[in-house]
Amino acid sequence: MDEIARPLPASRATQRILRDYRPRPGVPDELLDAEGRMRPVWTDFLDHLAEQTPEAMRERFNRGDLYLRDAGVYFRRYSADATGERDWPLSHIPVILHADEWEEISEGLIQRAELLESVVADLYGAQSLIADGHLPPEIIADNPEWLRPMVGVRPASGHFLHFLAFEIGRSPDGSWFVLGDRTQAPSGAGFALENRMATSRVFPEAFATARVSRLAGFFRAFREGLDELRDEAAADGRIPGNSRPAILTPGPSNDTYFEHTYIARYLGLMLLEGEDLVVVKGQVMVRTVSGLKPVSVLWRRLDASYADPLELQESSRIGTPGLVSALREGSVSMVNALGAGVLETRALLAFLPRIAPALTGEPLKLPNIATWWCGQAKERAHVVANAERMMIGQALSTAMPFSVEAEMALGGRFADAADDRDIAAWIEAKGAGLVGQEAVTLSTTPVWQDDGLVPRPMTVRVFAARTPQGWQIMPGGYARIGRKGDATALAMQQGGSVADVWIAHDEPVPQDTLMKQRGASLREAPSVLPSRAADNLFWLGRYVERCESTIRLLRAWHLRLEETGGRAAPQISGLAAHLKFLGIDPARRVPAALFDQISAAETCAGKVRDRFSVDAWWALRDLATTAQSLDGKTVQGDDSARAMGLLLRRITGFAGLVHENMYRFAGWRFLSLGRALERADNLAHLLAAFTDETAPDGSWDLLVELGDSVMTHRRRYRIDTTRDTVVDLMALDANNPRSVLFQVAAMRDHAERLPNARVSGKMEPLGRDLLRIETDLTVGDPEEWTAERFWELRGDLSTVAGHLAAKYLG
Repeated sequence: MDEIARPLPASRATQRILRDYRPRPGVPDELLDAEGRMRPVWTDFLDHLAEQTPEAMRERFNRGDLYLRDAGVYFRRYSADATGERDWPLSHIPVILHADEWEEISEGLIQRAELLESVVADLYGAQSLIADGHLPPEIIADNPEWLRPMVGVRPASGHFLHFLAFEIGRSPDGSWFVLGDRTQAPSGAGFALENRMATSRVFPEAFATARVSRLAGFFRAFREGLDELRDEAAADGRIPGNSRPAILTPGPSNDTYFEHTYIARYLGLMLLEGEDLVVVKGQVMVRTVSGLKPVSVLWRRLDASYADPLELQESSRIGTPGLVSALREGSVSMVNALGAGVLETRALLAFLPRIAPALTGEPLKLPNIATWWCGQAKERAHVVANAERMMIGQALSTAMPFSVEAEMALGGRFADAADDRDIAAWIEAKGAGLVGQEAVTLSTTPVWQDDGLVPRPMTVRVFAARTPQGWQIMPGGYARIGRKGDATALAMQQGGSVADVWIAHDEPVPQDTLMKQRGASLREAPSVLPSRAADNLFWLGRYVERCESTIRLLRAWHLRLEETGGRAAPQISGLAAHLKFLGIDPARRVPAALFDQISAAETCAGKVRDRFSVDAWWALRDLATTAQSLDGKTVQGDDSARAMGLLLRRITGFAGLVHENMYRFAGWRFLSLGRALERADNLAHLLAAFTDETAPDGSWDLLVELGDSVMTHRRRYRIDTTRDTVVDLMALDANNPRSVLFQVAAMRDHAERLPNARVSGKMEPLGRDLLRIETDLTVGDPEEWTAERFWELRGDLSTVAGHLAAKYLG
């Protein structure tokens, strides 16, 4: 490319950048056209880029990365060692396309969406494409993505497809083509939003002046489409009353779970797992703390075969038994229909160019990658003869384009270098099980590396949504960027990165938002709380309080060890016995039991991230990170006491964020119930252990310290601690937020406000037991509350937890 003369840009700094930018000869590029000239759409951005020093660029990139970390954006990368959350791999330089070019792409993709709808409707309906010879029966009948139980099932909405993604690339002649269709449960739309947010922070000036299409209108139109499906179901009487559309997720272990939670928050949808749902008399219902509630629209984000263990994959533990029967009844609309994943089959690309004229009356406006199915003699011979110019892989694969598979050939060689079989013999033997695809050269796009721009291979993922006005294409998307020049490493699982896609206009664009015009009130009906979410919030409260109690115990241990110079003392022995009873070894600075408690809290929080603030999530993660940084030493005394103080500040910071910022809906009440129950139980346990006649000297002072009530005791009683003052303050004082009575009163108030707390005006067992406990504590005197009564109180609190679980969390 450097042999081609380039016109000098207006900016000398831009000229210097372009001089060092060297795409491979013959490879299409997004920044430079075939003659080596900078595409006009890049001019303003590149001039802005050229004004930045390397130090300023690094600072800008750090700003974008910091935003992504603060927002909690991650993906889950699978490996042989472990699965874990990884930082979102943003490539900070956007891909910039002109609006006129995007309009042509959009027209081709809308046509393709309509074609795919017609194909899938035929495959699960009349099957005329097979009968008329347009499709060989083998690639459907033998296809694991073609679900026989769904044959003849017409979707309640009348459409099989509502949300699609297309992987597209630029060909050497500058035109665009489709590399693959994603119809199963397309991912990435939420990540496209976060890419946009981060990139606009990296280049705020350039973005503000670039006249880039906004993304919010696309999501608003899609949400209106989901609402329309819901309203149609209600109007037809298929569901009783109103309901809220929901996202059906496989759960936190999925690699794109962050996106599920993000989209649920962004669009105001319920986020449900398979266990949240139950099918009753053909109607899909969600288990909530208010009882069973109907669900009319499910945006499916799990693979179809796992959706129903009764009729599909029987080993599935993430599906809902009876979901297929509900679809037959037409009581629920599915986005996309079960079985739509068959359209992702690689072999289908060989036939769509011929099917298009038969179904739509016109050829494909946007061609797909040239594909030959090896189940036909002529095509098989062509693949054998041209194997060196092809990528040959499994015919029924639905893997991403350029994904490396167990048995595939690239350029006349097996991807596995150790495989020395004859390619031609392999093709002849496998036949219908293989396809050959043109070994296309992906276009490149600028990536910032070593303080300059370098070209890297890329594809663009584009999203299409069915709206009340028809198919709408997201004005942008996200680009997959390969490592170095390796086109097989585009996916993040193989180390690829992603970039924002800007669609730039010549004229200013409207500042679109997610909001639509509404009536006088903007408030939605109160959201329902699934029982699973309530259970996780409840146990999150319990585990967080359990962590705090453990930290306070450990700090007290180390402080007393420091005070005594490590000598044995009665109060240390008593505290050691209590810690041993709880399974906590204080010899290690951060005991394993505390790590287990923090991990359990993180697990519960991770399952309700759509209902949890990002700040609160990071406060919890900071606690875990700090604990890890303090681990690894066996240190006793003042140093470890200070370490526990640091952890205590971290966990109280989390509690403060939740208390101050969490909306007072039912979820907050279950979180608060869990925390209050755990604190009351812990206090009762401490009072039973350290107010007993056999408790060592110093136990009363220890109790007040563990209850964070030292100053309160001094102001309240003006005398040294006695058993009665400690019991009065820590158990019976309604004004002390650290007392048992205060916690029980708070629990009773929360329980009274939960759904169906009273039946026919009569208090339920949960409320009755809490009222009885509160009364006993209110009228009791300190001397009446013996160690035995505190042990009985723990049993009563356990009964309360059982009532709560039976009524709301089951």
